[in-house]
Amino acid sequence: MPNTYTQIYLQIIFATKGRDIKISSNVRDEIEKYICGIFNNKKQKVLAIYANPDHLHIFFSYKNLQITIPELVKTAKIESSNFINDNRLCLGKFNWQEGYGAFSYSKSQKDKVVNYVLNQEEHHKKKSFKEEYLALLKAFEIEFKDEYLFEFYD
Repeated sequence: MPNTYTQIYLQIIFATKGRDIKISSNVRDEIEKYICGIFNNKKQKVLAIYANPDHLHIFFSYKNLQITIPELVKTAKIESSNFINDNRLCLGKFNWQEGYGAFSYSKSQKDKVVNYVLNQEEHHKKKSFKEEYLALLKAFEIEFKDEYLFEFYD
């Protein structure tokens, strides 16, 4: 579309169904690459991705405004679930949990968020996913109801 210019940075977070520990370290890279391919095919520029055993962070530059965020997340979840199941990358049936978090950032925060996403393994040695997610919701002043959050286990 001529004369349309954007600079939108988003971090998307979603969890495995039931918060099951499904993504092992030996398949993490393959899953991340596949999800990056989904985003790239939708004309999005992935800046950082990290698949934790029970949830995923993806930070990207939202460039193709022809696809909505809900459509993009739905496509990523469906296609990656199919890929994981078809290739038997996880024990049992794999699914993502319903819902997701989407958080926007300014260009000045880009490097900090990239480092945050890529250092998830170290980050989660100090903070649980629940603590992390609730902190993000509060920092972004997002109103929420506990019953609509991901299934959290301490």
